[in-house]
Amino acid sequence: MPFKKKNQYQLTLLAVLLVIAILFYAARIYSLQVIHAEDYTDKNDGAASVRTAVLKAPRGEILDCYGRQIAINRDGYNVVFNKAYVKDNLNDVILTLVNLFSGAGAEWKDELPMENTAPYGFKEGESTDKLISKFELAHYATAENCFDAMVEKYKLEDYSADDQRKIMGVRYSMDIADFSISYPYTFAEDISTELMRKISESGFLLSGVSVEVVPFREYTDTSLAVNLIGSVGPIFAEDWEEYKAKGYSYNDKVGKSGIEKWGEEYLRGTDGEITYRIDTEGNIISSEITKEPVAGKTIMLTLDKKIQRSAQDSIERTVKELKGKGGTATAGAAVAVHIDSGKVICAANYPTYDSATIGKNYDTLVKDPAKPLTDRAFQGVYPIGSTIKPIVSIAALENGLYHQGETIKCVHDYKFFSDYQPSCMGWHGNIDLKNALAKSCNYFFFELGRRVGATKLTDYYKQFGLGVATGVEVNDAKGILLEPKSDGGGDTLQIAIGQLNAFTPLQLANYTATLANGGTHYRASLIDKIVSYDISTVYNEIAPEVKNKIKISDSTLAAVKEGMLSVTEDGTGRAALGNYPIKVGGKTGTAQVEGKADHSVFIAFAPFDNPEIAISVVLEHGSSGYSAGSIVRDILDAYFFSDYNATADTVPFTVLE
Repeated sequence: MPFKKKNQYQLTLLAVLLVIAILFYAARIYSLQVIHAEDYTDKNDGAASVRTAVLKAPRGEILDCYGRQIAINRDGYNVVFNKAYVKDNLNDVILTLVNLFSGAGAEWKDELPMENTAPYGFKEGESTDKLISKFELAHYATAENCFDAMVEKYKLEDYSADDQRKIMGVRYSMDIADFSISYPYTFAEDISTELMRKISESGFLLSGVSVEVVPFREYTDTSLAVNLIGSVGPIFAEDWEEYKAKGYSYNDKVGKSGIEKWGEEYLRGTDGEITYRIDTEGNIISSEITKEPVAGKTIMLTLDKKIQRSAQDSIERTVKELKGKGGTATAGAAVAVHIDSGKVICAANYPTYDSATIGKNYDTLVKDPAKPLTDRAFQGVYPIGSTIKPIVSIAALENGLYHQGETIKCVHDYKFFSDYQPSCMGWHGNIDLKNALAKSCNYFFFELGRRVGATKLTDYYKQFGLGVATGVEVNDAKGILLEPKSDGGGDTLQIAIGQLNAFTPLQLANYTATLANGGTHYRASLIDKIVSYDISTVYNEIAPEVKNKIKISDSTLAAVKEGMLSVTEDGTGRAALGNYPIKVGGKTGTAQVEGKADHSVFIAFAPFDNPEIAISVVLEHGSSGYSAGSIVRDILDAYFFSDYNATADTVPFTVLE
């Protein structure tokens, strides 16, 4: 084709394409301005940008068995950096904010392990490995080396040393929190409304900083069952990768202990999103929830909140009264369980602590010789003394090694073995099982223990749940159950009266329940139901779980229970329960502690004829078994004779198919 014709052809083609393009854009403009004008007017309302923020989902609550609140949520204010809106003056913004907080006496996050004042050495007791590694310094790097590295990295050369330290503390905390567009950084939590107002007034100096409303965990009674309920807290740096993989943000709060930790998968909600349209001056034009937050599920416990309070108060009162009379009692624990389910009604400790102030008082609490942080009810391990004797009785009767009506002559000193010749507390003469339980005759049970043997006794202890895990959801402990070396000698006699081995108050209460119900050993449980946040729907109701069944004949059971009734009516438990309006089966125990006063132990079940509740109490260094009896009585009072267990507070549910 000649060059001239070819050129004309190309020009014609270009002209046609241009006409098509003009027609296309004309049609597009018509569509925008005429057909869809209303839609785009709504969206193009002067907004210069659109911002999406996290809308925190409330954590599920923790309730007692009647729906009474234990752990709840309240609205609070967090100060948050959003990277998408942070300008080039990040250091200036941080310094302004830090000075604002400092002037108000408020705290902010600073995870840098260096002192806040010159000469800015490393903080004592805090690890510096992460800091040194982050800046690729030698393992022997000094605080000065780290300081200089941060000045360079964060471009702090133009600031005073004091201001450098303020800024780098926040910058470092941002770094280890993976501060990014996807992960906003929480500078401070739960600030006051006054401080929120000051931040708002300084808004033009604080680009990228916002105050967000978030739910905060609160406990309706900050000393109630604190060892079991547990706490929530920030994600530790060493755990961040694990939680990140599960979809958490670094600023999220997670369960750190107790039920809060055990139930994290239920209690955790799903965050939503709120979208803001912002004009060129930074003003919010409109907001819209673009993703609704989904609240976490609520956990209903088996605990009765008011009986729990009654038990805690009773232990504290009893310890103080005994001390006031010159006694040696120092601490204690009490557990009550339902006879036919293993569900825990109360699990009380003394001394305890206040969850609202544990952050400030933690170091003091750790060093306190009274050990208020210890969960004595579930993890305290004690010799249980004579409270073991009902099991010894069952073992002897069921194996034909003792026959009902048989008497054994107590002559004080038991001399069957040459290597160990213990003594009884009295001279009881000819005594049968009922009176031996009532008077807690050691001689009688030395003889029964010798007949049964240590191996078989140990097997029975296991069947009743002593020395094995209870299966409870938190703070479970096995106790100490020694495997016998032989079936004779001193060890056999010792374990027959509750020495050498050591068990938890929870195990002791569960054993009592197993005996009272005729031999069905249930897994101990704190969880009653998993329900919706508004408690309208049940997702999971925890059914009683049978661990094992013990063969106990009706005649054996009746004989042992009659002996336990005699304990409270005529024996060692009479001072506490002798005139009680409901018949109660019980057994006292005095557990020897080398070099110190004996522990006081008491087990009980009631009503005698149709048992509902089993109780165990341990008073450390309470001297004698009956000392714990008043606590047993107080728990029975709360259960049977008050409005503590009134069902009027029970909430309705819709059960899921």
